[in-house]
Amino acid sequence: MSALLKLGRKPPPFLPTTRAEVAGRGWDELDIIIISGDAYVDHPAFGPVLIGRFLEGRGFRVGFIAQPDWRSVEDFTRLGRPRLFFGISAGNLDSMLNRLTAQKKNRGEDQYSPGGKRDARPDRATIVYANRVREAYGDVPIVLGGIEASLRRIAHYDYWSDTVRRSMLLDAKADLLVFGMGERPVWEVAQRLKAGAAIRSIRDVRGTAVPVSAKEAATLASAPSEKVSDGRVVLLPSLEAVRQDKQKYALASRLLHYETNPFNARPLLQRDGENTNGVWFNPPALPLETADMDELYDLPFLRAPHPMYGLQKVPAFETVKNSLVIMRGCFGGCTFCSITEHEGRVIQNRSADSVLRELRALKRNPEFHGTVSDLGGPTANMYEMRCESEKFESKCRRLSCVHPKICEHLKTDHGPLIDLMKRVRQEEGIKHVHVASGVRTDLVVDGVRGQEYLDELTRHHVGGQLSVAPEHASPETLRLMKKPDIESYDRFAQAFRCASENADKEQYLVPYFISGHPGSTLGSMVELALYLKKKGYRPRQVQDFIPTPMSLAATMYHTGIDPLTMQPCYTARGLHEKRLQKALLLYWDPKQHELTREALHKAGRRDLIGHGPNCLVPLADRSRVGRRPSFVRSAH
Repeated sequence: MSALLKLGRKPPPFLPTTRAEVAGRGWDELDIIIISGDAYVDHPAFGPVLIGRFLEGRGFRVGFIAQPDWRSVEDFTRLGRPRLFFGISAGNLDSMLNRLTAQKKNRGEDQYSPGGKRDARPDRATIVYANRVREAYGDVPIVLGGIEASLRRIAHYDYWSDTVRRSMLLDAKADLLVFGMGERPVWEVAQRLKAGAAIRSIRDVRGTAVPVSAKEAATLASAPSEKVSDGRVVLLPSLEAVRQDKQKYALASRLLHYETNPFNARPLLQRDGENTNGVWFNPPALPLETADMDELYDLPFLRAPHPMYGLQKVPAFETVKNSLVIMRGCFGGCTFCSITEHEGRVIQNRSADSVLRELRALKRNPEFHGTVSDLGGPTANMYEMRCESEKFESKCRRLSCVHPKICEHLKTDHGPLIDLMKRVRQEEGIKHVHVASGVRTDLVVDGVRGQEYLDELTRHHVGGQLSVAPEHASPETLRLMKKPDIESYDRFAQAFRCASENADKEQYLVPYFISGHPGSTLGSMVELALYLKKKGYRPRQVQDFIPTPMSLAATMYHTGIDPLTMQPCYTARGLHEKRLQKALLLYWDPKQHELTREALHKAGRRDLIGHGPNCLVPLADRSRVGRRPSFVRSAH
């Protein structure tokens, strides 16, 4: 937007959402129509909108349909037939995760809907939207994208139905699926279609998956690939095989994850069964360079919800409207996290000048009062960190650059981030610049200029509390998570206290912990509770583990196997045991005492029930003496 203002031009309007708005632009038809399960907020934090503006910036006529009524085809025809394709996304979250908790109960609100209203999108929205479009326009190409499609592109375990489902591409009856961050692939697809190519001929775009017939699958499986140096295609166990055999499911997960480095990944093929049709997966798209990232954030976003929502606020926008994203991607490789799965392990950075241009645009908003709510991204402190050599990066198949130890080839210099933090807070009119993104503590403790970064952070950028994610205290659980040991976190916590004292500030860490993760037993959760008590932590925000599609942790949950070692691992499968594990994290809360006592009984730690200094919970109320405790009843 800033570039347009320099030229004295008004920013463009919202992407058209009605035929009247299409006509108002002087257009007879649209090239591309984006359908999203989220409200239309014209902001780069909303993925489908980012893709829409990106395509618009390259000369395509793009329309936008937000949260259509899926109960009929009518809402899907409001903009007419696009000349090139429909782009369909469930939005910024998987639609099942968006609606249901780890206990499979409805969430209180939908963060991506106006007014936080629930039921504004269907379950498995990508499939439903695509089938409605196919019903309305049978011959128009359908391209899927977004995190729901990305994480469900292969045969995957679905927690909410407790089944293994086939690729979403097939259930949606779509022509092509874009996975990962989609700018490069969607632009290439749009260019080819514009040039007259048939959608069925577009089979080789990086970052895409396409359905293949049985005959095509046989040919692709036997012919060498021109896409990789060794000419090999990785054949994944079939849908039929992974449904019947958990060892083969774990193997498929292992094979997939070792082919996620865009610099050496090979194409994949997964059939539905033996000698049947299936899905062909091209290697991931190459990451964006800094100039490309800058161009994205220089697009003319209005940074506001569409006026059709009136005074209704979109909660997710309220969270990000005063924040600045400085990078994308994460090389942490945490097995439970979708960020690395979707955004990739290569950090893609914006330039400092680009961040400052966005800040100046933000300052022109009358609702901005000088406080940047977050300067970060998927993590707070991976900005400008990268592999020291293309030679090493092009051959590496590590799934984490920091686990079990920080890779010797990873450049961990916090210097560029320190300089950026200084420039942002020194901008005229800026009162506060907070860092709300989670800090990767092992990079601070062991990274280059980590102490200098921590001093800068604690003195200028902590608004009283700093989010960190040690996640657990059990060595086995942390190993399966690909998180650093708890001693690393303790060293960071001590350094944070010292830095805060030196800054003459009273500041606190807000540590996040997960219950129910693979590897976590009731016994290890008891040890975590004792650790929390020893440290004086009373966490209020704890996460009950949810196996998100395609993640390594979901594979562990479903199969009981660590796919990286193919060895067994314990998993709390029942919802009741998951509640018991969560109760141990909240042992200090009287509302959780009954469940905590049950957990301690089952873990063989009755010694921790009582009023001694080491006890976690008091004895049951005297009025209940003589009655069988509820946990005994529930066991039968």
